[in-house]
Amino acid sequence: MLAAMLPVTVVTLLLAAVFWLMRASDNEDVHSQSARALVRQVAAASEYGLFSSNREQLRSLASRALSELDVCSVAILDASGGVLVQLGRPGYATPLQWAAHGEQDRILANGNDLLSQAITPSQVKLDDLFQPNNGEASAAPNVLGHVLIEFSHERMHRRELDLLFFTLALGVLGLSLGGLLAQRLGRRVIDPVSSVSKMIERIANGELSARATVSSDDPLGALQLGLNRMAESLESGRDELERRVALATLALREKKEEAEAATLAKSRFLAAASHDLRQPTHALGMFLARLGQLEHNSETRHLIANLEMALQALRDLLDGLLDISRLDAGAVQVQLQSFALDDIFEQLRVELGLTAAAKGLRLRIRSSPLWLHSDPALLHRILLNLTGNALRYTEVGGVLVACRLNADGRQARIEVWDSGIGIAPEHQEDIFKEFYQVGNLERERGKGLGLGLNIVQRTAHLLGHRLQLWSQPGLGSRFSVEVPVALSAALVERRRTQRAKSLGNLAGLVVQVIEDDVLAREGLASLLVSWGVTVIEADSLAMALAQWQQGQRAAVLISDYRLPGDTNGIAAVRQLRLAAGRDLPAVLISGDTDPAVLRSAGEAGLILLHKPVRAAKLRNLLRHLSAARQAEGDELT
Repeated sequence: MLAAMLPVTVVTLLLAAVFWLMRASDNEDVHSQSARALVRQVAAASEYGLFSSNREQLRSLASRALSELDVCSVAILDASGGVLVQLGRPGYATPLQWAAHGEQDRILANGNDLLSQAITPSQVKLDDLFQPNNGEASAAPNVLGHVLIEFSHERMHRRELDLLFFTLALGVLGLSLGGLLAQRLGRRVIDPVSSVSKMIERIANGELSARATVSSDDPLGALQLGLNRMAESLESGRDELERRVALATLALREKKEEAEAATLAKSRFLAAASHDLRQPTHALGMFLARLGQLEHNSETRHLIANLEMALQALRDLLDGLLDISRLDAGAVQVQLQSFALDDIFEQLRVELGLTAAAKGLRLRIRSSPLWLHSDPALLHRILLNLTGNALRYTEVGGVLVACRLNADGRQARIEVWDSGIGIAPEHQEDIFKEFYQVGNLERERGKGLGLGLNIVQRTAHLLGHRLQLWSQPGLGSRFSVEVPVALSAALVERRRTQRAKSLGNLAGLVVQVIEDDVLAREGLASLLVSWGVTVIEADSLAMALAQWQQGQRAAVLISDYRLPGDTNGIAAVRQLRLAAGRDLPAVLISGDTDPAVLRSAGEAGLILLHKPVRAAKLRNLLRHLSAARQAEGDELT
């Protein structure tokens, strides 16, 4: 359409412009000639009236001239320029001296034409045969006066405007006819191209069953036939591909079901094996803790120390698996609070000081006055893993733990530096994977299990803390964790006071232990007795309830999760609290790592310890529970 209409439009506009300009010029010529003729006629007719000074006759002439079209004003002047007659509304000032001096036409300020014509007497030549003719020119005629007529251009401009509209109408009509003709001719090309374009679009959208209808006079018929053949070929290939994909999907689904069945069987086996392994390990820990309190010679103490190291390795493995299980299950509850960072640093000094000294390393933990806002237990776990790893992979030098404020003052960056072997760039992402260790293909126990950094990363993500690593082989490593800064220290000081009060003696505390495994129950009871605790032993909920009815009342409950029959530790604690008529402090011990057990304990508001339970951890927990009951004014003995 553009190719057809562009030249037609240009030619039409040019022809219309030429036609209008020519007609406008002719219109102006006609107007000028008519005005000049009228001025001459009035001048010729005014000769007698001017000669005879007949003003009435001149006024009559001026009146008739004023009635003509386009005449705005008429004035007749005498020879000296005096105004004899003036009619209409002149667009000039009077008197006009210029007309008396022979000046002619003018264009006034309002755009009108002012034409002037001299009035001269008529001369009639008489032939005088006796009058000699010397061939001299006759004298110039005597000027009697002037006629001034003002003409308006309004009617002329209106005619020009009407002519312009007429010209434009003709041009539009010509363009319309040309466009209609171009459209009809263009359809012969546009329609086939549009049909091909739509066909290609449908094929591109996956509609491979689309077929174009080809007519005998179609100029692109061969192309559309080729598209039809291509669509048939694509449709056939797609059907074959879908068939193969369906077969492959079916095979993958079968493999997936087999893998899920194997995983489920493995999980069941690991859960059962974990529980069965934790039971004797827990009992062994209790007996070993009690054994360490007795008097022994140096050789026996050396054997006990080796047993403790072996048991500690087994605990680390089980605890790492437990942490992974809890994170996978989403059972880790974040409890944000304000706390003194130096409290965590002090725990690290106590827990890792002997480890550093045993390897001949220097462990420097710089005190910090900062208060942070996070979960202190989870943050302690992160720093314990990072610092423990740093000591494990450092042979010479030492480890530095320090904290500094960021530039904005809102975040504190806790850094763990070591002078160890460093981590190559290609391993810096893999070390956060489960069971991944650099340079420990033989799985040496002293180098850890490969779970610590995975737990660190997932715990930091859970807390919303940024974890960063810088390391270079041979130059050591630096791990950093960014933690929000707390605004007040009042809560921290109050918590310190409460903790100091809670670390009291356990002598006289009455604890009821509900455990169906004989070894685990005896080991736990023996350890508690060594701490001065009075223990009430029960192997089932029924026996525990009977003891309460007999007047054997306890201040704290410790129950295994799995109990004989259909009951469990959560139900047992609930029943004993009803029997006591108050909310007794309770601790749940379990060898299960099933996420459902974790969630159930959390929903019941119970403290859950996983077997094997560390003696120090259990003792601290009992101290806190005892202090909490004393603060409420309850009698514990």
